[in-house]
Amino acid sequence: SITIAPYMGRDSVEPFLAFQDKHTILLALTSNQGAYDFQTQKIEGRELYKTVLEVSKEYKNAENLMYVVGATKAEFLKEIREIIPEQFLLVPGVGAQGGSLQEVCKYGMASNVGLLVNSSRGILYASQDEDFADKAAIQAKSIQQDMEVELQRLNGV
Repeated sequence: SITIAPYMGRDSVEPFLAFQDKHTILLALTSNQGAYDFQTQKIEGRELYKTVLEVSKEYKNAENLMYVVGATKAEFLKEIREIIPEQFLLVPGVGAQGGSLQEVCKYGMASNVGLLVNSSRGILYASQDEDFADKAAIQAKSIQQDMEVELQRLNGV
C-alpha cells in the first residue's frame, strides 16, 4: 500500500488504484492539530475532508481505497461512516496522541471491522529505560487485548 494526499486530484490518485492487489490510502482527516488548518474547513458549506471522501468514491477502482482518519477525531467517524460505510480506515493516533480505541471502535467499526488501528508513540516510548522492550511488549499486548474486547462486542459476544 501507499499513502497519498488527495489534493492533486483524480489523475494523480487513479494510477495507484490500478494495482488490483494493492491499497491506496488517501489522507482524509488526520490526527494532528494541523488537520484543522484545511481538512475541516468548509468550502461551499461542506468540510473539505467530506468532499475528499465523496469525490474519491467515484474514482476508477475506488474499491482499492483506504482512508486515513485520525483516532483523535473519533467523533467525526459517525458522519464518515455515513459516506463510506464499509471502506477500510487506517486510524493512527491511539494512545500517546490522545485517541481512544474504544471511541474509534464505537463510531468507526464497520460490519467487516474496517479499521486498521495504529499506536506508535504509545508503544515506541513506553519506557526510556533498559526495560524498554518489556514495557513496549506490555503496551502492545494491552492494545491488542482491548481490540479483542471491541471485536467481541461487534460479534455480540
